[in-house]
Amino acid sequence: MEKTDVKNLTLEGLEQYIAGIGKERFRAKQIFKWLYQMDATSFDEMTNVSKEFRAFLAEKAAISNLVPEVVEAAEDGTKKYLFRLADGNAVESVLIPDEGRNTLCISSQVGCAMGCAFCLTGTFGVTRNLTTAEIVNQVCAVKREEPVRNIVFMGMGEPLANLAAVIPAVKILTDPDGFQFSNRKVTVSTCGLVPEMAELGHACIVNLAVSLNATTDEIRSLIMPIDRRYPLKELLAACKAFPLPSRRWITVEYVMIRDLNDSLEDAKRLVKLISNFPSKVNLIPFNEHEGASFRTPSQESIDRFHKYLLDKHVTVITRSSRGGEISAACGQLKGRLDEKLKEQ
Repeated sequence: MEKTDVKNLTLEGLEQYIAGIGKERFRAKQIFKWLYQMDATSFDEMTNVSKEFRAFLAEKAAISNLVPEVVEAAEDGTKKYLFRLADGNAVESVLIPDEGRNTLCISSQVGCAMGCAFCLTGTFGVTRNLTTAEIVNQVCAVKREEPVRNIVFMGMGEPLANLAAVIPAVKILTDPDGFQFSNRKVTVSTCGLVPEMAELGHACIVNLAVSLNATTDEIRSLIMPIDRRYPLKELLAACKAFPLPSRRWITVEYVMIRDLNDSLEDAKRLVKLISNFPSKVNLIPFNEHEGASFRTPSQESIDRFHKYLLDKHVTVITRSSRGGEISAACGQLKGRLDEKLKEQ
C-alpha cells in the first residue's frame, strides 16, 4: 500500500488523517509543527511523540523532501535552485535577496502550458502539476540555507491551473502552526484564469498578482493566448471582484516590450484599465534571452512610462532585472537547465 505523504496535507487534512487511523487529533498539530517549524525529515525526530506512534506513522505515512541538485549564484546575490523530483522531472526556484526581506520565487508546475510569447519557460510546454508537497518542499529546502521573508508563486507554471495543490500550499505557508508566513507575505500570480481567480479568493487570503502586459486585446492576444479565452474586460471585472482585505491591492505585472506595449498611449490606457480596483503596478522591462524576437525597451521609454503613471497617482515600481546571467530573471526559468545538467 502506498504511504501517505503528510506534506500533501494541510493541518485540517492531517487532523482528519490522524483521526482516520484511530489516533488523537491533537497529534496532528504536533506533527505539523515538526514538519514546518523544526524541518523534521523523519518521524524519529519528533521527540514529543511516543516511540510507538512514531513507528506506527513510519509504517503508514512518509515525509517527502527536496534537496537542490544544482545551485547557481549571480553577482547580485540572486540564487537559482534546481530540484530533481522523484519521477525525474525538475523545477527551479529563485531566491531574490533584499536586506531583511529575501523573496523566494517558487514553481507550481513542471513547465507551463500558457504559451506567453515573452516567457522562456512557456516554450517547454507543461509536463504535469506539482503536488502540494513538492511546492512546500521548495520552501523547506531553501529555508535550510537562507532566511526567507516573502513567497511568490511566480516560478515555473501557472499557479491557478493547479489550484488543487496551490491552495493547500498557501494554507500551509500561512498557518500559525505551519510556516507562519503572514498572508501579506505570500503572493500568487496568474496570467488571467478568471474563474480560478474567484476560487482562489474565496479559498484563502493571499496577495494576487495579475500579468496584464498589454492594454488592448489585439496586442495581449498576440503575446498571451489566454486573452482569447478571457479578454481584458472579463479579466478586469475579475480583478474588481477579487476579495481584498482592507488596505490591500492587486499587483498588476506589466512586461514592457520595445515598440509593442511601451508607448505613452499604452501608459494612458493602463491608467484607465486599472482605475476601478485597488492596484499597484510592477513594470518589468523584457529580459532578453536566446531566440527571443522581442527586445528590451529603451531607458527613455521606461522612464517616460513610469513617470506618466506616477503623475496620475498610480503606485508603480520599475523592477530591476535580477539574476539575468544565470537565467533566473523574470520569464527565464529553466533557460539553462539542460546545459547545467550536461556539465555535471
